[in-house]
Amino acid sequence: MLLDNIDNIEVIGLIAAVLTTSAFLPQVYKTWKTKDVSGFSLPMFLMFFIGIIFWLLYGILVESIAMILANGITLISSFLLLYFILKYRNH
Repeated sequence: MLLDNIDNIEVIGLIAAVLTTSAFLPQVYKTWKTKDVSGFSLPMFLMFFIGIIFWLLYGILVESIAMILANGITLISSFLLLYFILKYRNH
């Protein structure tokens, strides 16, 4: 069970997960409000998105709740950004 694997090292991972994931969310909000995606490179962002999918799979395989939470939330928010990039790139 995932919650059985929480130890001091996993707590460090959870702190890192909260900080790095929450740092990403204001960008999603700003892009949603302004519809400005001119600063995003689609190829770079696709590589980032695919990388997050692999980090999430890795977290699942090693049963790390910190990696699963961080990358699950980042996957959702980066999917939203990817959607915004594709939707608003010609505006």
